[in-house]
Amino acid sequence: MTLKEARKDKRSAALSSVVAAIGLTTFKLTVGLLTNSLGILAEAAHSGLDLVAAAMTLFAVQVSDKPADKEHPFGHGKIENLSALFEAVLLLATSGWIIYEAINRLFFVSIKVEASIWSFIVMGASIIIDYTRSRILYKAARKYKSQALEADALHFSTDIWSSSVVILGLIGLTIARYVPGLDWMHKADSVAALIVALIVIFISGELGWRTISALLDTAPRGLADKVEKVAGEVKGVVDAHAIRIRPSGAHTFINMHITMDGNVTLNEAHAATEVIEKAIHTIVSPADITVHVEPVNFGKTTPVIQREKKQTAFGTKKSN
Repeated sequence: MTLKEARKDKRSAALSSVVAAIGLTTFKLTVGLLTNSLGILAEAAHSGLDLVAAAMTLFAVQVSDKPADKEHPFGHGKIENLSALFEAVLLLATSGWIIYEAINRLFFVSIKVEASIWSFIVMGASIIIDYTRSRILYKAARKYKSQALEADALHFSTDIWSSSVVILGLIGLTIARYVPGLDWMHKADSVAALIVALIVIFISGELGWRTISALLDTAPRGLADKVEKVAGEVKGVVDAHAIRIRPSGAHTFINMHITMDGNVTLNEAHAATEVIEKAIHTIVSPADITVHVEPVNFGKTTPVIQREKKQTAFGTKKSN
C-alpha cells in the first residue's frame, strides 16, 4: 500500500466516526429530552463529546501525515498525541457533569423518567453502531500505528459498556413500574448514570496517562533493550550504547552509538549500520534510525597508524 493510500484509509476511518457521532448524538438527545432519562441524556452528552473528539481525530490524522520540514524536523506526529489528550480532558469534564446531575437526582430533586420503547431502541442502536465503528478504528489504528485513531476506538468501545449500563437502568425502571414494592428502582436511571461516569473516568485517566507519556517522549517499555540486543548481534559490532528513543505519533525516532574495530573500512562500518537498521525495523516500524559508529579504541592511535609510523621511522633511519 502506498503512502497516499494509507493516508486515505486513515482519513476514511476517522470520517466515518464523525458521521456516526452526528447521528447518535442527535438520536440520543431527542429521546433523552422526550423521556427525561438522565442515563440517555448522559449518553447524549457523551456522544456529543464523541463528535468533538472524532472531529479532532480527523484533523489530527490529516495534519500528522504532513512530511517533516525545517520547523518540524521530527514531523507532525505529536498532533496525534495532543488529540488523544484533548479527548481525555473532554471525557473527564463530561464525567464531572454526569456525577453532579446523578447525585442531585438521587438525593435532592425528583424527576419522572419514562422508560419507553424508544429508550431501548436508541441505546440498542448505539451499541451496534459503536461496536461497528470501534472495530473499524481499531483495525486502522493497529495497521498504521495511529494513537489518535486508537484513542478514538477506545473512546467508542467504552460507549458500548456505558450504553449497556443505561439499558440495565431502564430495565430497572420498567420493573419498578409493574412490580409492587420496588419503587426504589426508580432511582436506577441515576445509578446507571453514575456507573457510566465511573467507566468514563477510568478509561479517560488511562488514555490521558498514555498521551502525556508520549508527549514527554517516554520510550516504550523494553524497546531500548531490544534495540541494544539486535544491534549487538550484528557481525563486527562490539557493543551498542547511548540509545535514545523518541516516539512521535505513528513514528519512532531512534538514535544510537555502536563501537567497532577501528581497523574496519568505512564501507564495512556503513554496511553494519544498514544491517542494524533492517534488524530494528523488524521490531519497530515505521522508524527513523540514526546509527553513529565509534572505533573501539577511540582516542588512541590505531594499530594500522602505529605500524605505518614505525615503518616510516625505520625507513628514514636506514636511508641515513
